[in-house]
Amino acid sequence: MKHSFSRRGFLKTVSAGLGLSVAGFATNAPAKVKPNIMFIMVDDLGPEWISCCGAEDIETPNIDKMAKGGMRFTNAYSMPKCTPTRATVLTGQYPFRHGWVNHWDVPRWGAGCHFDWKHYTTFARVLKTAGYVTAAAGKWQINDFRVQPDAMLMHGFDDYCMWTGFESQNKPSGLRYWDPYIHTKDGSKTYKGKFSADVFVDFFVDFMKRNKNEPMMMYFPMVLTHGPLVTTPLEPNAESGLDKHKAMVRYTDHVVGKLLAAMDELQIREKTIVIFTTDNGSGGKIVGHMNGREIHGGKGNITETGARAPFIANCPGLVPSGVVTDALTDFTDMLPTFAELGGAQLPDGMEIDGKSIASVLTGKEQDSEREWIMAMGGGVGRLTPDGVVPAVDYADRVVRDKRFKVWVENGAVSRLYDLQKDPAETKNIIDSTDPDAVAALEKLTAVVESFPEKDGVPQYDPTPPQPWDKTLKPSNKAK
Repeated sequence: MKHSFSRRGFLKTVSAGLGLSVAGFATNAPAKVKPNIMFIMVDDLGPEWISCCGAEDIETPNIDKMAKGGMRFTNAYSMPKCTPTRATVLTGQYPFRHGWVNHWDVPRWGAGCHFDWKHYTTFARVLKTAGYVTAAAGKWQINDFRVQPDAMLMHGFDDYCMWTGFESQNKPSGLRYWDPYIHTKDGSKTYKGKFSADVFVDFFVDFMKRNKNEPMMMYFPMVLTHGPLVTTPLEPNAESGLDKHKAMVRYTDHVVGKLLAAMDELQIREKTIVIFTTDNGSGGKIVGHMNGREIHGGKGNITETGARAPFIANCPGLVPSGVVTDALTDFTDMLPTFAELGGAQLPDGMEIDGKSIASVLTGKEQDSEREWIMAMGGGVGRLTPDGVVPAVDYADRVVRDKRFKVWVENGAVSRLYDLQKDPAETKNIIDSTDPDAVAALEKLTAVVESFPEKDGVPQYDPTPPQPWDKTLKPSNKAK
């Protein structure tokens, strides 16, 4: 681990009473100041498009500045597809436990399926118990706001500004960038002439102005940089697909800069932990270059290009600066991390797969508790007479430590890669007699064997039938 940084600002802040009332964070200060948290999650973007991660075809100066003034993780995993990642980060559970193993586009396909607050909690609901005001803006896609207009409130968000996702039989909702169709407490409508990222930033800036004296939890699952590829307000003349992709990445960086500048202006930057990451790898048609290698977008795949995410944390005075860490983390860790940072208690009986990395983020520890991280989930869920279930009973997955990685295909460990020597995963060494490889295979196989034999299914009470619901095909009905 590289860890050359100054701890003066961090120690000053803690001694002033950041006093988080959880193990490892308690102080004797009577005042309890809880840090604000903003979690920024870009849609479909691998680290090969972030210059501080080694990207060679783009410059992302605001994100790079975040990394320089904060902490960058080199071993962070999302899930490789949209819905599994979103359910995982909200619940702190792996897809095999929460059941959202595959993608299911609720506004588009419906069928009564939805992310049900009666069966799941979220980090927003957890932090509200510790006095946080909560907000979300960007992409949700796991509830249909026509059927459940108050879904965001029920999931714990006090305020929200969400692209609805493409709602079947509602053509305007298909627009996620220019003239976006957005859902707020006032309902859903088109924002004519607007670029959605600007609408979301304005929402967050207004939310911060109104609530800057309260602890805030802000969730920003961006709609950028997912297709369709479009021009942006800063680059209206971009023409080719690749040029538009780059323009969208640069606008992502611009948005990050605007949010950080707003925090500076409101004088809340030094008590706001900002995390920047992505929900999965880039789209498969997008090719970039990183650290001397050509990288094809790996979205939906369990390769490193599908699951390894850029992950940067920044908070002047609280998160140490100039740190590049190889500590292991995946998205199940976010809920327990946010809870520890905010002094929130987890609900009784709640089964959490993640481990808090709060002590790493604040420089109290140089490594996480984790010995492995895991990624799984791709494709589309299967509609059955009993509802939406995973496509297969046991999804393919990968488990890795800091060096070695196993693939699990068709229920069995099938591959072993040495990521230090072979980051592109080209040479399967599962039959290697090298002692390090043999030990890693034994260790990671034991982890795989600890998982349930069958993946869970999404838990939900079906919503009323709708005209746009996806229906069973005759072949499925016969099964």
